[in-house]
Amino acid sequence: LPRLVREFVAQNNTSQIKHVIQILSQEFALSQHPHSRKGGLIGLAACSIALGKDSGLYLKELIEPVLTCFNDADSRLRYYACEALYNIVKVARGSVLPHFNVLFDGLSKLAADPDPNVKSGSELLDRLLKDIVTESNQFDLVGFIPLLRERIYSNNQYARQFIISWILVLESVPDINLLDYLPEILDGLFQILGDNSKEIRKMCEVALGEFLKEIKKNPSSVKFAEMANILVIHCQAADDLIQLTAMCWMREFIQLAGRVMLPYSSGILTAVLPCLSYDDRKKNIKEVANVCNQSLMKLVIPEDDEMDEAKQSMTLPAEPTSEESLSKPDAASSSDRGTSELDVTAPNQLLSFLCSSERIQVTLNLDGIVQVLDCHLHDTSIGMMTRIAVLKWLYHLYIKTPRKMFRHTDSLFPILLRTLSDESDEVILKDLEVLAEIASSPAGQTEGHGPSDGSDARPSLVELHVPARASQLTSSGTKGLECSPSTPTMNSYFYKFMINLLKRFSSERKLLETRGAFIIRQLCLLLNAENIFHSMADILLREEDLKFASTMVHTLNTILLTSSELFQLRNQLKDLKTPESRNLFCCLYRSWCHNPVTTVSLCFLTQNYKHAYDLIQKFGDLEVTVDFLTEVDKLVQLIECPIFTYLRLQLLDVKNNPYLIKALYGLLMLLPQSSAFQLLSHRLQCVPNPELMQTTDSTKASASFKRTAASNIDYTELLQHFEKVQNKHLEARHQRTGRAEQLDRRVVL
Repeated sequence: LPRLVREFVAQNNTSQIKHVIQILSQEFALSQHPHSRKGGLIGLAACSIALGKDSGLYLKELIEPVLTCFNDADSRLRYYACEALYNIVKVARGSVLPHFNVLFDGLSKLAADPDPNVKSGSELLDRLLKDIVTESNQFDLVGFIPLLRERIYSNNQYARQFIISWILVLESVPDINLLDYLPEILDGLFQILGDNSKEIRKMCEVALGEFLKEIKKNPSSVKFAEMANILVIHCQAADDLIQLTAMCWMREFIQLAGRVMLPYSSGILTAVLPCLSYDDRKKNIKEVANVCNQSLMKLVIPEDDEMDEAKQSMTLPAEPTSEESLSKPDAASSSDRGTSELDVTAPNQLLSFLCSSERIQVTLNLDGIVQVLDCHLHDTSIGMMTRIAVLKWLYHLYIKTPRKMFRHTDSLFPILLRTLSDESDEVILKDLEVLAEIASSPAGQTEGHGPSDGSDARPSLVELHVPARASQLTSSGTKGLECSPSTPTMNSYFYKFMINLLKRFSSERKLLETRGAFIIRQLCLLLNAENIFHSMADILLREEDLKFASTMVHTLNTILLTSSELFQLRNQLKDLKTPESRNLFCCLYRSWCHNPVTTVSLCFLTQNYKHAYDLIQKFGDLEVTVDFLTEVDKLVQLIECPIFTYLRLQLLDVKNNPYLIKALYGLLMLLPQSSAFQLLSHRLQCVPNPELMQTTDSTKASASFKRTAASNIDYTELLQHFEKVQNKHLEARHQRTGRAEQLDRRVVL
């Protein structure tokens, strides 16, 4: 047969050569008899060897019958087919490349063959084909990619091993740029990474590692946007290796691509945020996720807040699919293996902001981000670190994009208030920072961004005090403070926040008992303490639940008298030198009347000793309960604290402070023989010259100078208000007692 073929070649008798190949194919290789098929395969191989370099002209006729035998049920026949194809390819070398896809398809099937001899033969053929591809510069990568994309989803271990080995070979060929087609195969690679075989997983790791090295070397040619959603999907994988690898890729993508990744932020956050609460068993994933989170957060810039307005002011040609192209990146569906590339060069779709250098043209999809953050806050099963990260994101967005964020404030407000009941102090602190920023941001004063419910609108009679230092700032100085929650500028959400906070304390008494003081103290650091006390006092003045009002006033009073955060406010109230301080005192006093003892302590703080004495005289008309005596006991303890050092020193000046001594003696007379009685009694025994306690006209004259600054305060009206409030409390107690007695009678009946 070889001699006959060589003669035909020498004679250039093409028709006879084709006739010989046809007979070998049809009558032998494709025969029903197994021995004939074996002979046909041997004959085709011999024919190819005889043709030599001319075999390339007849490759289609030579290869097709051999590949058909790859599917033969007889393993011996499959082996002969493998051997025949090896000889054909060895002779033809580079000429087989136009038929590479059918050869690859056939080899991928033999790679999973159950017969070891067939598998061994296919490996020899595979190595030969790889050598040919490596040597050649005519490989058709574009035509091969669809087949590779299809075969990469095979579940067979050997087929997967075969695929990965080819990807590694193609990656190593300098003339073949597989990176351009990485979006086509990346999803399949991550699926192979989850294979049960350690060897295959290792091979896949190596392949992905090589791709990542190439990406770092040539980031400008990488299609980041097309692969973003693929990474988002695999960052949520149950397999630790897949998740860690995908997260590492995501970290590099965010750092290399920058703002190109912003349209995919909602998907990235969905994948990254839960990882932040992983324990030490998944420490590596947690650390990489944290870097991803921080890097993504840095991509949000103040210009993102102005993008919509700037877009509207520009006259751009119509783009029929511009909205669709911007909304697609955020759809992270697991069924999508390929995503459309974000066109970062289209001037009609995206707006470019220029600072010192040209920025990447992208649009921040804030709605999608807020939706993800909101979902995570509502999910009670998420860990503490994830909740903290969510709140940091919200705070960051309110700082960088306040105008856009205030569109979402009404929907976020309820969950932010509920988060105050969280078990973690760190979560509550971050939550308070967000709420404080909402309450103080100048963006909240923009028309249309106010509270949605009219009932929460701040009454016109309440004036919140803004310190002069804030209003006197220059425009440049104010700009720097606008992002700070400590800026004492209050917006329409401030009063709404105070109302809802008090409602929450009213409905959750445990929260008030365990975290109430902590929350209010932190708010006094984040916001203006005077505004907080002024607004809360005004709200409590109209509180219908008198028992809660009394408890809340007691809590606020304790904070006012003992917290280091309120040192400045105490000093302001101590002297009542300014109209603002006197206004604040009157506002606090009216609410403090819900609790008689706290009212006296406020008078002590503001050095209104005569009025304190007048109040104590009214205590005889009140119902003296155990709770009442307990509060008097606590007040005596407070008098011995550093806060009231100035008061104790004024006891030395008996001549000018007779009402102070009288007020303290009044408290002493209220107390039973207890440790507090002994404490106050010993203190009063230290007062010098007790016979000078008698109030004379001269004494009144000498004492009057201390209150000249507060002469415009109508203490008579304040005293009447105190009596009115206490009468309400008395009626409420009688009603509660009556209801309790009725209930007891029903139980007896």
